[in-house]
Amino acid sequence: MAVDRRRFIKNGLLAGGALITSPYVFSKGALAAGEIKVGVLFSLTGGLSIIEKSLHDATMMAISEINAKGGVKGMKITAVAEDGASDPKTYNEKASKLVIQDKVPTVFGSYTSASRKAVLPVFEKRNNLYFYPTYYEGFECSKNVVYTGAVPNQQLSNFIPWIIKTLGKKKFFIVGSNYIYPREMAKVSKILIEKNGGQWIADEYLELGHSEWGSMVNKIKSSGCDVVLSNVVGDSVVAFYREYKNQGLSHDKLPICATVTSEIEIAAMGAEYAVGSFTSFPYFQAIDTDRNKAFVERYRAFVKDPKAVTHHALESSYFQVYLWKQAVEKAAEITPAAIREAVKGQEFDAPNGHVKIEPENLHTWMTPRIAQWQADGQGKIIDAYKEPIFPLPYVAYGETPTNLFCTGKGLDSSKLKT
Repeated sequence: MAVDRRRFIKNGLLAGGALITSPYVFSKGALAAGEIKVGVLFSLTGGLSIIEKSLHDATMMAISEINAKGGVKGMKITAVAEDGASDPKTYNEKASKLVIQDKVPTVFGSYTSASRKAVLPVFEKRNNLYFYPTYYEGFECSKNVVYTGAVPNQQLSNFIPWIIKTLGKKKFFIVGSNYIYPREMAKVSKILIEKNGGQWIADEYLELGHSEWGSMVNKIKSSGCDVVLSNVVGDSVVAFYREYKNQGLSHDKLPICATVTSEIEIAAMGAEYAVGSFTSFPYFQAIDTDRNKAFVERYRAFVKDPKAVTHHALESSYFQVYLWKQAVEKAAEITPAAIREAVKGQEFDAPNGHVKIEPENLHTWMTPRIAQWQADGQGKIIDAYKEPIFPLPYVAYGETPTNLFCTGKGLDSSKLKT
């Protein structure tokens, strides 16, 4: 049976013993009788919509499932959806609208680090809360963001040593899209490459959305590298892999090892262009568990596409809504600050396995995996950790589980290496 707003607030007070004074609790913009509003902010148009539409859909699917099972303490979640339009400036404008005008206590959104950086000032200035579902480069410590995608120690710390020791590849050509994520991931990669006895012989970038890859592939062919580390993002991935094969390069001799290429880019380019290449992610659609298989089928039913694929950022977009739900149920009030405190330590059995929000840095414990792409467009998991590992956003700068740079007190910048 649904409960009204007063009863929810009363129950929260009884559970937490806290005073409710925030305008978010009583604002009609944030709460109506039997309703909780949240923001959903992804690119539904533009070059990045190839990925971000699926993140939007996974978020809406989680909200739909929660509502179908009674909502949050009997209250329905209502999504206020906005289009980031693949443009950081638009992201900033839409985030401001959601926080200031719609007065939502939480927003789920962003795919690129550029869009996350664009909205971050809005959430920090207004002390609001942003759930970010994408694997990213780390080097960020905000009390206003819950990070549910992989960080470098969950994606590169396993991948680079594996490439060198298992594939026997030591000469890396690093290529990426020209913005913060690929450049920071390259920085982490170089440290790990050198630490494990390899060398990087090139570090090249093309603009996000660039589709003419002929010259870059020529550079790769003539460089003398024996492996390509790709941090290429968005629809540029499709153009890159197609040009790679069109110029006669094969992944069995000169493999692309990627930090971004997922099931959705493979489906867009055609599986034949990626067969034999590799990607490192905590989640692949091919994870062979009943929980994941059921998730894939539910997603396909939700988007009404029997061939739809799932991928890491999509899966994080899904499970982070459940972590938020649990936090709201624990919190004594529906405010960004209360939800943030309540989300610390929240755990959930996600399609990828068990996940947990690390209380110190608001990043997520996850299990690293490596997959090789097959002719059916799916990744065959060929290496996986046995359990989730501690998220370390500053691993490239020496951060360890016993020497954290980012804690609940904030970033200790004195520990950063120049």
